[in-house]
Amino acid sequence: WSDPMLASFNEILYLLESGEHNVRCLVLTGEGRGFSSGANLTAKSKEDEAKPFRHSVVEQGVLTLKYHPLMYRLRDLPFPFLSVVNGPCAGVGMSFAMAADMCTMSDNAYFLQAFRNVGLVPDGGATYLLPRKIGWARSMELILLGEKVHADKALEYGLCNYVFPQDKLMEESLKVAKKLATGPTKTLGMIRQLMWSSFNNSYEEQLRMEAKMQHKAFTFNDTKAAMKAFASKKKPVFKGE
Repeated sequence: WSDPMLASFNEILYLLESGEHNVRCLVLTGEGRGFSSGANLTAKSKEDEAKPFRHSVVEQGVLTLKYHPLMYRLRDLPFPFLSVVNGPCAGVGMSFAMAADMCTMSDNAYFLQAFRNVGLVPDGGATYLLPRKIGWARSMELILLGEKVHADKALEYGLCNYVFPQDKLMEESLKVAKKLATGPTKTLGMIRQLMWSSFNNSYEEQLRMEAKMQHKAFTFNDTKAAMKAFASKKKPVFKGE
């Protein structure tokens, strides 16, 4: 992840959030043979590092300035987010992949918590997301040993939802994305909020939040249409409304 890539990704998210393009699912994958080798640790420009994103007002270090705004925005997306890991996925690239609602992998892909191999601690939310996905013991193993977790093991651990042959990866992953994109988008967005909130809420708080959002869901056009379709024993067609 270089500075230009981070800035470009931030701008794309700004366009998606604007609602102008009626986006109903975000798919994130890598170009070429890999998903991400992590942050670019060799390109250094103090002037660039000090610049926040155009839409950020935070004035601190590079992680706070450039990575954290992206992680927050991915968390707060109003529609589903699918990561498609097409090859090696290391360092902060793994944090981006883990931030997705669902993840598919090619059968020759792997995850790697590479930070310890260069004397660094995990970042991009890795120490928050990883133990919540796969538990304490396995997370410590991945982080402390810095060894590859291949696709079959990633599936077993719960780091991904599906593993597909490399030559079928995008075809099969886009089928998953299509199912997400043709769902009740506003409701799926609220489900995302509920799931993220569950990490920090008490049981009582989560029950209250569910009730509040359920009340709101009943007002959506998609929900009303789906209930009519259910009563008529027809398949609902969701329009994201």
